[in-house]
Amino acid sequence: MAGPYSLDLRERVVAAAAAGLSCRAVAKVFSVAAATVVRWCQRSRETGSPAALPMGGKRPFALASQRDWVLTRVSERPDLTLRDLTAELAERGVTVSSYAVWHFLKREGISFKKNPARRRARPPRCGAPTVAMAEVSGQA
Repeated sequence: MAGPYSLDLRERVVAAAAAGLSCRAVAKVFSVAAATVVRWCQRSRETGSPAALPMGGKRPFALASQRDWVLTRVSERPDLTLRDLTAELAERGVTVSSYAVWHFLKREGISFKKNPARRRARPPRCGAPTVAMAEVSGQA
């Protein structure tokens, strides 16, 4: 993402527009868009300066206010799916996507690992069969 235009340029553009030139004429002289001239003039009238607003920064997670509840809920029911957790949050009035829940849990260091019983469909060369599979097939 490109950085903002310099404050010097912004001030010269606003001064030219205040001197009576049209926004399109000022835009052509300074090689900026006419809409940009309009926005800078509006910002100058509203705040007293055409300076750019702060860029970047770190936004807090949408679930930051629900952190304790989510962590408690996941520890109570470790088999809870992202969809279930998203639905429970919606019941609490917090509307987030399942991706937001996953991203929050990943950031907290919580991951859902597959257990050995779910590896049954893999080919035999991938390792020893699980205990439950060995008992059923008689390989134990």
